[in-house]
Order: sequence, then C-alpha cells, then structure tokens
Amino acid sequence: MQIRISIEDGVPIYLQIVNQVKLLVASGRLAEGEEMPPIRVLAEKLLVNPNTVARAYRELEAAGIVAKRSTAGTYVSASGSALARRERFQILCTQADLLIREARQIDVSVDEVVALVRERDGAMPVDKTEEHELGR
Repeated sequence: MQIRISIEDGVPIYLQIVNQVKLLVASGRLAEGEEMPPIRVLAEKLLVNPNTVARAYRELEAAGIVAKRSTAGTYVSASGSALARRERFQILCTQADLLIREARQIDVSVDEVVALVRERDGAMPVDKTEEHELGR
C-alpha cells in the first residue's frame, strides 16, 4: 500500500491517510476483502504516531470503507468499494476546484485549462492496470 505523507501541505496526517486509502480503494489498488496493514506497521512505515493511524482507521471504519474483524485485523469492506467509487468524484472535484482557482489567479481561462488537460492526457502513457480498470 503506497501512502505518502506531507507535513508541508497543511492537511492533518490522519486525514491524508484517510484520503489516500479512499483513493486506493476507489482505484481498485485496494480490493474488497484486502487486509489493511496493522496500525503499528503502517505507523512505523510512515514514521508517524500509531494514534494517528488508529484515528485514520476509525474515520475509515465510520465511513464504511474498512471493517474490523475482532482480533483478525482491518479489511476493506464490501460497502467500502461502492462508497469509495463515489469518493472518486469528490476527490476529482476537489482537485478540479484547486486547478480552476489557480488558473483564475494566473488569468488562464477554463477553455485553456480544458485544452491543457486534453493535451496532457494524450501525452501521458497509460499503464496496463489503468487500462484494465478503465475497461479499455
């Protein structure tokens, strides 16, 4: 599981973990039924306090993305996959809002931004897992 933490972007670390796990589930990189790393293991890997990871897991559980199985660990829930699919658009909306805001600040029109996105999409190689996920 690839999670990257940034202490410079102003987003609380637990929320960065939550958002990235949601994105991993939404993209299919974390599948339904897949076990999440134990709290201490992920905390060591990310060099954060285990309480931070525990808080992220609680948030994910409350959102239905993951489910605890008594003493058997934490797993991506079946409802989490469907819920996370809806999260994709929320994540993209947030990113689009940021892009539009920045474009306005530097006096670039939305039409120019759309043209740039299309140009960049055409220039970006698509890996095989992405092709499979997108049904290409």
